[in-house]
Amino acid sequence: MGRNLTLENLTKRYGTLTAVDRVNLEIKEGEFICFLGPSGCGKTTILRMITGFETVTDGKVIFEGKVINHLIPQKREFGIVFQSYALFPNMTVEENIAFGLKMRKMNPKAISKRVDQMLDLVGLRDWRTLFPAQLSGGQQQRVALVRALAPDPQVLLLDEPLSALDAKIRVRLRAEVKRLQQELKKTMIYVTHDQEEALSIADRVVVMEKGQFRQVGKPIDIYKCPSSDFVADFVGTSNFFKGLRTHDRVQTGPWEFEIAQAGPSQQGKVVLAIRPEKIEVFRPGEPANHLRVSNLVPGKIDVVTFLGAAVRLVVNINGEEVISDVIEKEFEQRGLKQGEDILLYFPPEAFLVYPEGEVAA
Repeated sequence: MGRNLTLENLTKRYGTLTAVDRVNLEIKEGEFICFLGPSGCGKTTILRMITGFETVTDGKVIFEGKVINHLIPQKREFGIVFQSYALFPNMTVEENIAFGLKMRKMNPKAISKRVDQMLDLVGLRDWRTLFPAQLSGGQQQRVALVRALAPDPQVLLLDEPLSALDAKIRVRLRAEVKRLQQELKKTMIYVTHDQEEALSIADRVVVMEKGQFRQVGKPIDIYKCPSSDFVADFVGTSNFFKGLRTHDRVQTGPWEFEIAQAGPSQQGKVVLAIRPEKIEVFRPGEPANHLRVSNLVPGKIDVVTFLGAAVRLVVNINGEEVISDVIEKEFEQRGLKQGEDILLYFPPEAFLVYPEGEVAA
């Protein structure tokens, strides 16, 4: 069993509103889990039920084999880091970090040693006598992080901890959070609506929608094999086509695409999804003999957006916008330009096929 944390049919209702709907998950000791989903999907509510700040309507929070629903937050010995750093403005950096240790009546010598350890962990030893107002946002968040880690919590929960920071600092700090987690081998549960953040740091990602878990898995599996059109749309970018499937063909608008994905349903209404980097771009006249003609579609480049390593093309095909990502070097070499007529190729094996449901806008 170890120090595993289990959510069993966990439910939270506010009157007639169900914020979290019978979710189940086992989090292993030392695992880094990210709850990912749009605003209002219930991810922070789950975090608050785990910490004890929110009562459980139904189901169980189990830690080390024991149900802890009834325990007050202080008895759970979990650390928490909020979006607002919540540092004490009248205390220095070292006093902020020492605060939780003093509350636990630790002896002064041990407190001093632990504060030094924490400051070294995040490279803030030289800032120890400064007050929060004298620090940058990134430095304040580092202090909030090690203040939560100082009492050696069994689980650390982080609620959108980096969302108030600017993009560059956020990327640097998320790498630091991951490094700390690996170094300390701590169980961490991280809430975010930023898919890039979740995919880059988590061991497993839990994708949420409307209070339910839509998919739980390793980042690469969720990206490559999304379980529904919602996940395909929310995690990464996808192009969608609605159509009618007959065996390995899908009629969508004027095209009949060949698909390679086997599925239980061989016919009926479906949604096709395809990632932008899977769509191949050809100029008229370029050799395309090896391609399935049915999946080769003419279009015109409407918008060119430089993304760094890749160039994103928005291509108009029969009045529909399709996004295709081309490696920057290839884009340069082939001299692709806005307004140019091109051919898009949709490889049959690159299509993901889902029964028609609601595709998120």
